[in-house]
Amino acid sequence: MTYKPKPINTDHITLPEDVEKLTEELAKNTHDLWAEERMRNGWTYGPKRDDEKLEHPSLIEYECLSDSEKRYDRITAMNTLKAIMALGYTIDKKN
Repeated sequence: MTYKPKPINTDHITLPEDVEKLTEELAKNTHDLWAEERMRNGWTYGPKRDDEKLEHPSLIEYECLSDSEKRYDRITAMNTLKAIMALGYTIDKKN
């Protein structure tokens, strides 16, 4: 069996500026959720990834990650927002 990913097509979606600003907040939350789950499973910070010792260098605050590491969380956040809109939902901020 060959797995063929089929993500929601979001090529036609442009995020409104106010929604685009959510990307960084959601990216930080994505990282925090990932880190929380890792830590719950016994992982700790380590200078390099070590699956046997359960150590990972990204178990640090989001703000301390390199820009290249933050990029993955930003892409996830942005594509999630675009997918929500592609599925016909709207995103409104309550005052």
